[in-house]
Amino acid sequence: MEVLKRIAFAAGGLLLTLQVQAQSAAAMQKAYQNSYTNESKKNYILAINDIKPFYSDSDYESNLRLGWLYFLSKNYTASEAYYAKAVNLKPNAIEARFGYVKPLSLLEKNDKVLAQYNAILKTDPQNTQANYWAGIIHYYRKQYDAAAQYFIKVVTLYPFDYDGNHMLAWSYLLAGKKQQARPYFEQALLIKPDDASSVDGLSKSK
Repeated sequence: MEVLKRIAFAAGGLLLTLQVQAQSAAAMQKAYQNSYTNESKKNYILAINDIKPFYSDSDYESNLRLGWLYFLSKNYTASEAYYAKAVNLKPNAIEARFGYVKPLSLLEKNDKVLAQYNAILKTDPQNTQANYWAGIIHYYRKQYDAAAQYFIKVVTLYPFDYDGNHMLAWSYLLAGKKQQARPYFEQALLIKPDDASSVDGLSKSK
């Protein structure tokens, strides 16, 4: 009898735990639903407040969500902090790193932005967006050879992409590689005929 009582007690405890967990999950789903609704209405502070009762330092989803909402509310410092936590919780999550670069860019922390793109490329070497924007950072730092290495990956994946061809052409040209630049300017002009920048670059590559 004592054994049966213990089994019944344990079963009752398990059932109560499952009920509490189900109620908690339902409440969280409702909070996220409310948050999405408030976001759609641009009520970002209300959307943040919907999530806050369920926030935990160790919860990836709430950190990611708050990073996004604080970004929308233009509190870039808070956005950076929450995204950083999300990245630390799931280092291989590309979505968190792409979110993280948003406040970092507006806070002009370009070294950290580049670090995020390179981290993404370790996980996904073919990621076009990360390759393109990493190339842009190197380009504006006048590191043209380094920039070209990123843009060539973009053009390899998307040969008929204007931005990739245009930026690769200019990277080669400014690195002093006129012969290599010329076909990419010509390709850019096939995609976007009479483009002033490509016409200028092509004339300088002859």
